[in-house]
Amino acid sequence: MSIRRSYLSWIILFVAYCSALTVLSSDAGITSRQTDQTSTRRPDKATYLKLASEAETMFRQDVLDVWFPRSVDDRNGGFYSGFSRDWKPTRSEGKFSVFQGRMTWISAQIVLRRPELKERFLPITQHGLQFLADGLWDKKHGGFFWGLDDNGEITSFYTDGKELYGESFAIYGAAAEYQATHDAKALSLAQDAFRWIDEHAHDSKNGGYFEWLSREGKVVEPDPNQVTLKGVPLAGFPIGYKSMNTHIHLLEAFSQLYEVWKDDTVRQRLQELLAITRDKICVTPGVMNLYFTNEWHAIPDHDSYGHDVETAYLMLEAEDVLGNSHDPRTERMARMLVDHALAYGWDETRGGFYREGTTFGKPEDKLKEWWVQMEGLNSLLLMHERYGRENDSYFQAFLKQWQFIRKYQADQQYRGFYEMVDEDGNPTVASKGRIWKAAYHDGRALLNVSERLNKLAGQQSAPRE
Repeated sequence: MSIRRSYLSWIILFVAYCSALTVLSSDAGITSRQTDQTSTRRPDKATYLKLASEAETMFRQDVLDVWFPRSVDDRNGGFYSGFSRDWKPTRSEGKFSVFQGRMTWISAQIVLRRPELKERFLPITQHGLQFLADGLWDKKHGGFFWGLDDNGEITSFYTDGKELYGESFAIYGAAAEYQATHDAKALSLAQDAFRWIDEHAHDSKNGGYFEWLSREGKVVEPDPNQVTLKGVPLAGFPIGYKSMNTHIHLLEAFSQLYEVWKDDTVRQRLQELLAITRDKICVTPGVMNLYFTNEWHAIPDHDSYGHDVETAYLMLEAEDVLGNSHDPRTERMARMLVDHALAYGWDETRGGFYREGTTFGKPEDKLKEWWVQMEGLNSLLLMHERYGRENDSYFQAFLKQWQFIRKYQADQQYRGFYEMVDEDGNPTVASKGRIWKAAYHDGRALLNVSERLNKLAGQQSAPRE
């Protein structure tokens, strides 16, 4: 009986191994389907410029013109988050740290990267910083509140707790505001926030950060006798565990902070987060675990295709900020994340990435969420820029993704993006704004795509070697 079990186990492992090989190449996970489409021909300058113009138009009409100044809350401070399909205000959910940081960040990026719009957006990013500093920052204990009501008061909806996911986006916004305006108050706020979370939440033994803290900055421990764990309010992350989602956004925030503050500790933590993301959170064949014990033992869960493609970009961005040449391990994992999402989470018929599935199985949730499509668009073009001379699979996927967004995710009547559409592109959630849906994913992706396409067009103008 034991021999039979061993034989069956060997067969199962062999089949799984062969299955993996048919999906992934030996070095970076290119699908066999994609390698059949290899081509050394790159799009011409006119194609890149046409797409760049389209991306810039979408950025302005579906992000800037619908969100601003509509979201600026002159009465209570910060930004208002709730909007219906036709951009009418919906019931307020208060002031969420994640939303406030994201809106401050994108308005700062416009000041920094679109000089012709500086006069319009400079007061907006300053407005966002003021609320981060004077509203969300806890003047008694330090750190940013997870959220407050419209009057700036602690509420049971958010509690008085502090989640590192929210801290990360507040730092992200403040650091970007400083980069755009050179306002010393912004840098001081970002520095204070970094020092606060590093003192209260950094795990010096295992690396990374404890995620859910009390108002005073004490790490909240789970009840070891409960199987059903209490989750962080709104986010649902299990309390007492580490998450992929929080740590990739800490990586993102520390990248932004290190751009403006070349502090040795920030650099060390950024390097640590990059290694944790690449070597512990991400695993071959290009998927990410969602939750971990404090010792970084992975807990089984689904694979999120959107986070995979987003993290590919964030890891490479972090290395750019560090000023290092790209580590082959980072290059390999970033590419594998995108390739796996294309192999298992991609709609070959219409384009678009599904929400989630298993490592080697069919997608289990085929809804298409706006932020997943935007992060996919950004990462597909990044992969084309890096590997387009090898084959055209990334650019062909980028084109299909672009057409999907234009045809299905963008609301042609009221502008902006549907939060969710089904597999066939029919809107299932038509709202345009809520505390988890800001102008950040779509704004960043379209900014990056427009700029990268223009860069690629310029490279096409240069003489070939």
